[in-house]
Amino acid sequence: MNLLARLDEDMKQAMKSKEKEKLSVIRMLKAALQNEAIKLGKGQLSEDEELTVLSRELKQRKDSLHEFEKAGREDLAEKLRNEINYVNVYMPEQLTDDELSNIIRETIQQTGASSKADMGKVMGAIMPKVKGKADGALISKLVQEHLSKS
Repeated sequence: MNLLARLDEDMKQAMKSKEKEKLSVIRMLKAALQNEAIKLGKGQLSEDEELTVLSRELKQRKDSLHEFEKAGREDLAEKLRNEINYVNVYMPEQLTDDELSNIIRETIQQTGASSKADMGKVMGAIMPKVKGKADGALISKLVQEHLSKS
């Protein structure tokens, strides 16, 4: 079942069970996916394009959550935490730290990177491998740690 069909099914369930917040998030996700399809001039997005949209939506919410927590707006922060949980349902399973470290080590070896100056080369090679399965900031931090050790 593709993502839009899954969102439609979940939207019906949320309507029936009167889960307003979940329904709102699903509608936002559907709108974001449909807007991206229109922007790209396609009838249907590929799985990779859908993942890109979901990742962007998740990142926006995480960034906003950080800002609300800094500002002491716990009411808005709690709402965003719930939204993040709803979006995470549609994301692929996240990689463990060990799996991520292994991928980073392999990529560093493949690219021949030896210092922090090679960070861009490593990040460019690793991001397609872990797209949607790990947070970009975490990957960047781990790559820096691995490169500083070598």
